[in-house]
Amino acid sequence: MSWQHGGMAKPLPLIDQPVVAPCCTPLASAPLSVEDAKALAGQLKALADPARLRLLSLMMANQDLEACTCDLTDALGLSQPTVSHHLKKLGDAGLVFAHRREGSWTYYRVAPDALAGLANVIAPAALARA
Repeated sequence: MSWQHGGMAKPLPLIDQPVVAPCCTPLASAPLSVEDAKALAGQLKALADPARLRLLSLMMANQDLEACTCDLTDALGLSQPTVSHHLKKLGDAGLVFAHRREGSWTYYRVAPDALAGLANVIAPAALARA
């Protein structure tokens, strides 16, 4: 992907995806430690907000799993600062990350490995073995 500036195509600056390890072993395999319970609660708390669930849903509906804050504000009917706040909360939980910038806009991308890890942690034992 590139953008035009002065008639010349320039690559968009990319931001490296943070490496997020799953917080803990599946709940069905062993009791959680205090630290793991806090980490898991932080991720679940980030998801436990209707606006954040909608943000994540909008991003996941895109083929490239990303969206610009400018598109998310219109889709949600929220102000840019509010959308940025929610994206920060999801980012702090490791569920999304700032992928690239275009001018004053930031494009965020879903961290699919983090979501898969979270799903694996809360999967019932029968599903975890499948």
